[in-house]
Amino acid sequence: MTNATQKFGVIGLAVMGENIALNIERNGFPISVYNRTASVTEKFMKERAEGKNVFAATSLEEFVASLERPRRILIMVKAGGAVDAVLKQLSTLLEEGDIVIDGGNSNWKDTERRVEESSDKPYVFFGMGVSGGEEGALYGPSLMPGGDRQAYEELRPILEKIAAKTDSGPCVTYCGRGSAGHFVKMVHNGIEYGDMQLIAESYDLLSTLGGIESGLEQQAIFTDWNNGELQSFLIDITAKIVNHPDSQGDGLLIDKIKDAAGQKGTGKWTTISALELGVPVPTITAAVDARIVSSMRDERLKATRQLTGAAPPTGGLRVEQDRFITDVRSALYAAKICSYAQGMALLRAASKERDYDTDLGETARIWKGGCIIRAAFLDDITQAFKRNPDLMNLLVDQFFANAVAEREESLRRVVALACGHGLPVPALSASLAYYDSYRRERLPAYIIQAQRDYFGAHTFERIDMEGSFHEEWSS
Repeated sequence: MTNATQKFGVIGLAVMGENIALNIERNGFPISVYNRTASVTEKFMKERAEGKNVFAATSLEEFVASLERPRRILIMVKAGGAVDAVLKQLSTLLEEGDIVIDGGNSNWKDTERRVEESSDKPYVFFGMGVSGGEEGALYGPSLMPGGDRQAYEELRPILEKIAAKTDSGPCVTYCGRGSAGHFVKMVHNGIEYGDMQLIAESYDLLSTLGGIESGLEQQAIFTDWNNGELQSFLIDITAKIVNHPDSQGDGLLIDKIKDAAGQKGTGKWTTISALELGVPVPTITAAVDARIVSSMRDERLKATRQLTGAAPPTGGLRVEQDRFITDVRSALYAAKICSYAQGMALLRAASKERDYDTDLGETARIWKGGCIIRAAFLDDITQAFKRNPDLMNLLVDQFFANAVAEREESLRRVVALACGHGLPVPALSASLAYYDSYRRERLPAYIIQAQRDYFGAHTFERIDMEGSFHEEWSS
């Protein structure tokens, strides 16, 4: 092929790469594809790409030569060293104005470094978060691009075509300068961790304390919840999961799945980034910790035989079931608000610290479709930031303040009941602690400051006069 006629290029043909390539082609943009393993490309061309406007390159040189200028190239390879290797190979082949997009699940710090390293290169490096899994990539993901604004405007017609669509528009927006796109995606994933753990704890409460077994009854509860303020992708799939038959045997599959959750690191990155910026994200951190504890299954099984303590009675508690279900629902919603408040506060702090200029309302809007945390609830977050773009925390928006106030007692009852019967609810209790800490006028940190001054002369401030003070405590 000698003519540079293809409008977009995709490097990396794992499932996400294949699907987003087909999405781009289906939306009217002829594409070129390249994969380091030639057999993967051949299989793709013979099967999924057959009859489509796709050019399969056998080398990066041929791939680059097939693209019209300015070239627009999306890298969909494993995050880390593989991205750097592709960039190194491409750097000698590209020309002024070409745009290279990393659409993988890269750490924002790597994106920051790559933006800096490309500053003296002819091409523009651009980081973009992609959420929605395999189906989203094929039919419309939520896209979180960040970097050079002019490059975004060049890419915008294509990105808006391939993104998921909702009643408020395509699920893509400019997330900000530098590494903003991948930072926003990381926070999205941290919120996702929180959502999933809160839902898991709610299910555990219903089954262990409420005595509601997996199956039709649980499915009916989650289906009902999905018709109200909790409407979301994760609640919807949970309704299906809890009553799914075991294809390998009798009963329900949910009762046979090992209780050890996996993770790919983005939740941990969120917690690390929050610590670095001094922003509390206890619900997200509790969700990360819960996955780690779950993975220690062999250790937990040994501890089960040795440790004693409170435990719920077999068959659940004697609770008024309808009220208990309502309490769990209300607790989940209140805790979810606290979790999202933490995530948005982290985005706000990062935007200020790194000059991202991230629009938080727009960020919530593009999460309404395509992505894993898509939910009707995000409309309310968008409106909150429209009312006040400088909103310091979602909890002080009147809508959300009222929503939590109306459900506060349910959250307290649920957490107290769980703690009293030895049922761990780390994310629900972390949300409650965050809410109580954030609204309390005087926290016991004054004891910590006195201790620090006592053993390390770190000084303290007073509430009744200005300045820093040190006390001779032992005199």
